[in-house]
Amino acid sequence: MSDLIAPNSAALVQLPRLRSVTGGWVVAAAVLGSAVVVLDASVVNIAVPQIGSSLGDDVADLQWVVGGYTLALASLILVGGALGDRLGRRTIFTWGSVGFALASLLCSAASSMEMLVAGRVVQGIAGALLTPGSLALISASIDRRDQGAAIGLWAGLIGVIEAVGPIVGGWLTELAGWRSVFLVNVPFAVAVAVVSVRYLPESRDARARPLDVPGAATAVAGLGALTYGFIGARGWMTLLGAALLAMFTLIQMRGAHPLLPPSLFRSRMFTAANVVTAALYAGLGGVLFLLPLQLQVVAGYSPLAAGMAMVPITGIMLVSSPAAGRWAQRHGARIPMTLGSVLAAVGAVLLTGIGSRASYLSDVLPGTVVLGAGLAVFVAPLTGAVFAAVSVSEAGIASGVNNAVARTAQLLAVAALPGLVGISGAPLTDAIGFGSGFRDALWICGALLFTGAVLAATLMPRTPESPKAASGFHR
Repeated sequence: MSDLIAPNSAALVQLPRLRSVTGGWVVAAAVLGSAVVVLDASVVNIAVPQIGSSLGDDVADLQWVVGGYTLALASLILVGGALGDRLGRRTIFTWGSVGFALASLLCSAASSMEMLVAGRVVQGIAGALLTPGSLALISASIDRRDQGAAIGLWAGLIGVIEAVGPIVGGWLTELAGWRSVFLVNVPFAVAVAVVSVRYLPESRDARARPLDVPGAATAVAGLGALTYGFIGARGWMTLLGAALLAMFTLIQMRGAHPLLPPSLFRSRMFTAANVVTAALYAGLGGVLFLLPLQLQVVAGYSPLAAGMAMVPITGIMLVSSPAAGRWAQRHGARIPMTLGSVLAAVGAVLLTGIGSRASYLSDVLPGTVVLGAGLAVFVAPLTGAVFAAVSVSEAGIASGVNNAVARTAQLLAVAALPGLVGISGAPLTDAIGFGSGFRDALWICGALLFTGAVLAATLMPRTPESPKAASGFHR
């Protein structure tokens, strides 16, 4: 999911064409900025078992390695977009890239799990500044006649990076250790900062609303408390998190300048798409967190082999998603979202067969292929439904909301699933216990994905709607 910002005051001046020098630098910066966030997510998941061996193999600690980053990103991504609109998109994008580089250095130098988690949280904060700014720069800085081509170029390049990410993560972890997967972010982030400062035009929205500070604060506190409660099995903290998120909802409903405008949810399709997103990305988040651990801890795969084993998931999606998006635009998103969710659920269940003597061809490949096919069928139609449900002026905030919903669902899945299946406090050296918990967890993930199919079949409109906003890509 990415943030596609509506036209603003920058559109009153002549914007550069895509083939111009400035246009090329804008796309390069957008690609590099997104690549930092995309690459980090995929390479770190592969490195988690080696991180556990080095700093502590308690599964709960490793949940925080992934969850600390996602928590900051999910709770602050709308704030990052709002700051870009108010203070300047190039400025916030540059701050995000510098922050990501510094946080990555901190992670690579971590001598304790606490230091690493702190670095991951800072990475998430920086990612919340980078993620909304990526396509916002294209929308604000490229001539309207070329924006579709620029977005397509961006999406294609990011898809390639996402597909090779697990291989890069596995290769780096195996060759140079887990610290290298954080160091690889640094040259990308520094390049983004240099290109942004030297070549990108500044843009801001003169009509940007004041920042919703109470809303942002309660969102961060609520998600943080909920995550801590799930990982630490502390019921009172979970209740506190739920209460704070209820307070966040009230602030959004009654506030003069809400971070998450309630008016968006007057659209049945927008509401339905986000409800389906929550179910699907909770299931997907659980699979993508636990699968690399199972492959390495239980099946005995090397980091590189585990990374390569996951390539079909993103590779199939990269090749097939455009066709699914075109079909949904003509016939409606309901059928592909339902079918794709069912396929993804079947893929998750097939992966439960991975054990200590797993064969790649019979136990791993079928599940990853079916899961990847499911993602290829439902992701693009889901994204198209979000954009078709809102006006052009609401496209940026709608994309940001959908992005936040997906990240939050993944965060809560990573926080809750290990505790539900009894492996949260177990060491990774307990391969038998982890393997049993993995199978139970993936059945839950399959149920979540199937729930997404049921929700899509019952809530999404039967017929296609004319897009009210420019088309975008869901990340």
